[in-house]
Amino acid sequence: MKNMLSFVVPALLVALLPAAAGAEDFDSAGVKIHYVVEGKGEPVVLIHGLHASARMNWQLPGVFAPLAERYQVLAMDVRGHGESDKPEAEDQYGLPMVEDVTRLLDHLKIDKAHLVGYSMGGMITLKFVALHPERVRSAVLGGMGWLRSGGLLERFWEKAGRGIGSTPEACVKGLGKLGLTEEEVAGVKVPVSMIVGDRDPCRMLYVEPLRKARPDWPVEVVDGAGHMNCIVKPEFKEKLLAALEKNAAPAPGGKK
Repeated sequence: MKNMLSFVVPALLVALLPAAAGAEDFDSAGVKIHYVVEGKGEPVVLIHGLHASARMNWQLPGVFAPLAERYQVLAMDVRGHGESDKPEAEDQYGLPMVEDVTRLLDHLKIDKAHLVGYSMGGMITLKFVALHPERVRSAVLGGMGWLRSGGLLERFWEKAGRGIGSTPEACVKGLGKLGLTEEEVAGVKVPVSMIVGDRDPCRMLYVEPLRKARPDWPVEVVDGAGHMNCIVKPEFKEKLLAALEKNAAPAPGGKK
């Protein structure tokens, strides 16, 4: 019952929210992808977690609005979630979830963007960074780190995943296709940082292995935060803004 409420209650709250301004849809190789865009400045793409949506992950916790005061913010509903299409075929998930980000940037004629992914969104973000580094200014992984190719966690997602609510089972299993090898992680040149709650089990499962593989990537820890509530903490928003500002492109004249 507790696990069910953790999804039902946020979903009910999101349903009460007014429709977000700047909401749009686009066709990503035959799949409708819903997104919201607001603000001006350097583009920042927000990618939400499993069983969530752009509104649940970014609007409701108050992350979206402060970012839109400084950046052009794009928050997408990952396929299988929110107001995006939910295909049932297994070949529609995994890498296609990554390429939706590419097609969103192409759709809006954006060459490069900062990427911010939380939980599942962090898996998508790091895979995107490895495959398309030329499209990324920086990346922030929230509540997520390294899904190792060939590891136990990769096999868990491939075999033990199941759908909850409207999320197709194929989507959950598709996360197992987002793993990276040690060589791929070592080869990333894009600035990457991580933000994780001190009580988040993903800290030991995903973040610490990535910290050891890439000790040059900073890890910011939010005290008193687990996986579900980290994103609502003021410290998460502060650390996210700081990470983006650190890697912002210099303004004309050499100043950020």
